[in-house]
Amino acid sequence: MRPIESITLIAKNEMMREMLSRIDKVVDSDSSILLIGETGVGKEIIAEYIHRTSPRSQRPFVKIGLSAMPADLLESELFGHEKGAYTSASQEKKGLFEIANTGTIFLDDIDDVPIQIQTKLLRVLESREMMRIGGTKPIPIDVRLITATKVDLKELVNKGIFRADLFYRINVVPVKIPPLRDRRDDIPALVEHFLKTFQPRKKIAVTQDALRAMVHYSWPGNVRELRNVVQRLSLFVDGKVELKDLPAEIQNENPVEFLLKACNKCFIDESMSFEQIVQCLEYNLLKEALKESNGNQTKAARSLGLSLSTFRDKIKKHNLHNQKFKL
Repeated sequence: MRPIESITLIAKNEMMREMLSRIDKVVDSDSSILLIGETGVGKEIIAEYIHRTSPRSQRPFVKIGLSAMPADLLESELFGHEKGAYTSASQEKKGLFEIANTGTIFLDDIDDVPIQIQTKLLRVLESREMMRIGGTKPIPIDVRLITATKVDLKELVNKGIFRADLFYRINVVPVKIPPLRDRRDDIPALVEHFLKTFQPRKKIAVTQDALRAMVHYSWPGNVRELRNVVQRLSLFVDGKVELKDLPAEIQNENPVEFLLKACNKCFIDESMSFEQIVQCLEYNLLKEALKESNGNQTKAARSLGLSLSTFRDKIKKHNLHNQKFKL
């Protein structure tokens, strides 16, 4: 757990630790950082962490969600306008790049930016100066740029809906944030943290059955969904969170659906052969059986209907035999 002023990052998971280590190596530079991750993984929190640990930490941190904002409003928000630039411009307005000068600007959902704004954004980043709408004088700017995307920008580049030159400009340091289903060992600590955040004066324990269900749930909404669930629990539960207190989808997630979600790579990556897909599914079956049994191989083998010797051969094949599995 890493506290940075008001920011607390839960990072017991090895992938999260490696991600933060990668970030720590570049925070002192002014290199552009592209955060890549599903909706709800905490991209905004990571962006603020980068700013708070950088030499610009005492300067402005400005953030904007670009999703679904009309192009005309977005241009004014980012770059500002002069008085009289258009009918409703009754006074001059500073854009967010001006406001963020000497600090950091975070552009979330960069994949949703219209192509005409991409062109102007690229010009600003390359020249380090901008011009308000209706303006005649360039305004120098000095900002650290952090952007975030929920999709693979390379695919948008290939489709011609995202400029390749802008992609290369913002993708200097790409940082992939793992989804919550890939960092399940962080879930108990996250639950504890959110309970203390929402009810600091209220002592609430979580039963093993409830915690196990939360750890095994696929969390399609990632950390944001977990945070909302725990907030709801903190309001209605007194003393102890039991399995019956959890939302129905967490209590009753179908094991087959869970396996398919755990193996979503199998059904997205078109380059995988049938044999590779089978191996991926087998790996996840073995891994989940070991987690369910807290590492007891006899129980795990029995749950899959395998003999112990066959089970041991399979976990050795998938290099799971030396790993520790504990809730």
